[in-house]
Amino acid sequence: MIDSRLIYKIFEGFSIQRWNDLIRPFELVEMDKAAEKMVAAYIIGKYEEAQGHSIDWEWIMYASLFDLLRKIALCDIKSPVQRMIREQYPQEYIRLNEWVLEQYRDLIHDEDLFSRFTIYIGQTAGSIRFAKESELASRVLRAAHKFSSLRELEMVAPVNEEERLTKIRKELNEDIQPYLDLRGMQLLVTRQRPFDFIMMIEQLRFQTRWNQTPRVPHTSVLGHCFFVACLTLLLMRDTGVKLCPKRLFNDFFSALFHDLPEAVTRDIISPVKQATDELPGVVKHIEDEIVRRELVPLMDSSYSDELMYFTSDEFKNRVVVYSDESDEELIETVDWHTMNKLYNADKFLPVDGRTVRLADHIAAFIEADSSIKYGITSTHLRGGKENILKAYPEDTEINGIAIGKLLRALSSS
Repeated sequence: MIDSRLIYKIFEGFSIQRWNDLIRPFELVEMDKAAEKMVAAYIIGKYEEAQGHSIDWEWIMYASLFDLLRKIALCDIKSPVQRMIREQYPQEYIRLNEWVLEQYRDLIHDEDLFSRFTIYIGQTAGSIRFAKESELASRVLRAAHKFSSLRELEMVAPVNEEERLTKIRKELNEDIQPYLDLRGMQLLVTRQRPFDFIMMIEQLRFQTRWNQTPRVPHTSVLGHCFFVACLTLLLMRDTGVKLCPKRLFNDFFSALFHDLPEAVTRDIISPVKQATDELPGVVKHIEDEIVRRELVPLMDSSYSDELMYFTSDEFKNRVVVYSDESDEELIETVDWHTMNKLYNADKFLPVDGRTVRLADHIAAFIEADSSIKYGITSTHLRGGKENILKAYPEDTEINGIAIGKLLRALSSS
């Protein structure tokens, strides 16, 4: 079972403030930055695939988690300072990264995961070379990192004097230059259609979860989505099932985009959604309709169908099969054991939607529980936590995950 301390450590990404030496019109936190970076990486990577290039998505997914863990450990050292240490004191930089690994040695019991983390730290420190098949993926993720930093700068610019920003803007523009050969990066920087799509998704960054109650730390819908994606990745590893590449990709990005409709509908809290028996279905139908009308036109054809597949029945285990009669693609709901036995292959586009749902509930549980532990509580938070525990008795296992035991371990952490 995943160490509950690791999950709470990842959750610290919501407490790390960014750009805290500038005037900020809203909270800018590390988890939100990580989320927007992965959305940008998805878009940039999809344009590269459309041009016939192969993307090591598995490397990108794990690197996004490891980068967040590294940022959490080094939150007190600004990026320019880290860069100076790397360039001027390379041996100290290597030792610093070794120290980062030590902070997680007792939290990550999965030896393969820790090995991947070690290799990633070595790659970013320059002591381990990137595998040939991961070189483009690393450039895609780095480009997404630079673009998401640029977007943050553009958001704080209107309330800061130009003198505060000139040097930062110049350095960021210089950093972006090496990635302008990437088609998706070109379109984002020049504010073409993918930029409009990102702008819509950014609205999730301004929407606060549990907005009917005081709570610390505040979590945005966008940051929540990346947290759920990280949890989904860890939960799937915990099952011990060797996932086909497409299943791993679909699980992670289904989690990342699971609240995509809220970019145009806003966050409707669960008690309201469940006010009547029929309302959840009505809300889902309206969400799908608005997404098709307002979001799909902003998507490129290379990924629009995939994103709609991710967000339709997002919490069900599902696969794509072909009708014997018409050769038409059909989406079928399957149980966990059938998925593992018959459909764990790329051609079926498998998605463990129930695992995404578990990750979503774990995230909601921690959002409530952490605030209660900080001493900021309410009937909404206590009720939300208790309802999730009631929904998963201690012996509950879903999709190969001992969710009941995990939630109680989190509660007692």
